[in-house]
Amino acid sequence: MTRIEVVTVVEAEPGVVFDLELDVDVHAASLAGSSETASTSSGRRVLQLGDDVTFSAHHLGVWWTMTSRITTHERPGFFVDEQVDGPFARMRHEHLFVRAGPARTLMHDRMDVALPCGATGCVVARVVLAPYLRRLLRRRGRAVALLAAGPVPPGGRLAP
Repeated sequence: MTRIEVVTVVEAEPGVVFDLELDVDVHAASLAGSSETASTSSGRRVLQLGDDVTFSAHHLGVWWTMTSRITTHERPGFFVDEQVDGPFARMRHEHLFVRAGPARTLMHDRMDVALPCGATGCVVARVVLAPYLRRLLRRRGRAVALLAAGPVPPGGRLAP
């Protein structure tokens, strides 16, 4: 199992950040460079406990599809999504939102991933996958921070 951790400072209340993180349209837009799309089991665009979301995207030169389920949902402080179908042997992503002052949140992403293929999968996860996922989490974190701070300027982008 490989753990990836990223902390993003967001100038907004934890509840605002929590809601943005559960919005599948925000998620897909933050990773637009990978042509990501998202569909939900409930039809809702903001996920709730028990909802499944299926992401399709182009990463590392390959098209991937992964379905995750929201297995823990404790607004505004914490939620977890876990892969139920997809490329990983296991994937669990914890999202923690900690107040860090007036209208400031520390958004913690903790993702545990395991690839199939035993020892070879462990090496690939640490050398290739972990740095790639860390970059994606940072990009998504910047996009959420920009959205939480206010409207995107005309012609602006969600994630630099």
